[in-house]
Formats: sequence, C-alpha cells, structure tokens
Amino acid sequence: MHQVLIYSDSLTWGIIPNTRMRLSFDKRWPGIFEKVLIEAGIDVRIIENCLNGRRTTWPDSFKDGRDGSDGLAQTIEMHSPLSLVILMLGTNDFQCTHENTSWLSAQGTAKLVNIVRNSPIEPGMSIPEIMIVAPPLIKEPKGDIASKFKGAHIRSIGLPDELERVANELSTLYFNAGSVTESSKVDGIHLDEPQHAILGNTIASFVLDTGILNP
Repeated sequence: MHQVLIYSDSLTWGIIPNTRMRLSFDKRWPGIFEKVLIEAGIDVRIIENCLNGRRTTWPDSFKDGRDGSDGLAQTIEMHSPLSLVILMLGTNDFQCTHENTSWLSAQGTAKLVNIVRNSPIEPGMSIPEIMIVAPPLIKEPKGDIASKFKGAHIRSIGLPDELERVANELSTLYFNAGSVTESSKVDGIHLDEPQHAILGNTIASFVLDTGILNP
C-alpha cells in the first residue's frame, strides 16, 4: 500500500470560510484525492497532517506549534514508509504579524523539503517523492480574518513563481493550485467546498500522470 502524507494548514484542514467548522473528509480535497486514486486502482492511504495557522518556518505569536519545520522530521519518521509527501503551505506566512515576501516564504518551503529528505527514517525505507503545491493566490481578505491577513494579498504576490523555482532547484514535483481554482469568495483566504472538489480531482489526475503511485 502507498502512503501519502499531506502536510498543510487550514486550507487543507477544510475550515468552512468565516466559521470555525470543518468540512467532512469526503468533502475535503484530501478525501476526494484519495477516492479518485482508489477508483483508479491505486492501493493508497492518505494521511492528513494539517494544522490551522501553520507557517512554513515561522512561529505564531499567539499559538504554539505553528512553525511547520518543528517536528516535521518526526512526522516523517512516524508515518514512514511514505511514497509521497505533499507540502501545501505559505498562506499563513503572510499574516499581519510577519513582513515576509513571496521569496522568503518559498525559502521556508525549501527548508521543509530538505527536512523531509533528511528525516531519520528506518534503514531500508526509501526517501519519499515530494510535491510542492502552491496555494491559490490570496484575495483581499474579508470577514472575521480580515485583520489577521491585512495586506496579505499584496505581500504574497509572486508566491507561485517562487515556489516553482524552488521545486525546480530541488527537483520536486510542482503544482499550482491557482491554475485551477481561486481562494474563497467568502474570506479571500480559504477554499469553498466546490474548490476542494476541483483541487482534489485535479491533483489526483496530476499524481496519476506522474506514475509514482503505480501498483
């Protein structure tokens, strides 16, 4: 059986925009991703590790554990053997408590790639393939989280290009979620339910085309 780890934040956790509620697994893009792969004949298990507010490599001033680089090596060790690790982070790097540029955020993802590749997995287990997914571009934030993400739509300009550059430099797979969907019309940050469906189906097709999960 193939195991795929998705390491992400609230976009993948499935928060319903402008609420504190969560979409069910079959409505979140990882659940749709898994369903499509299984229907294609792939023996696979999707492992979600998605934390609201997670950054690539910066702490949250108000909540513990939001630095995505902390504990990642142990997460890889915990779930190995893994066939694929999907990294979809960056949105929270642009919260108002940070002055990050898209280049800095992408360097945070580069750090995560190197952590995955140097994790203390058991002898004989293979290093997983890595896929970087650029989140949809942030729109002007609205609703309850507008203050938290004030100016994020400006600071995050160029993130997909910077992440693609990192993917090329580090020889990982790359997919730009913004090429098939946009951020929520409700809050400008997260994914609405139809967008989860689009993303899950499209990423499944992308991964199937690579052949890395072939039986």
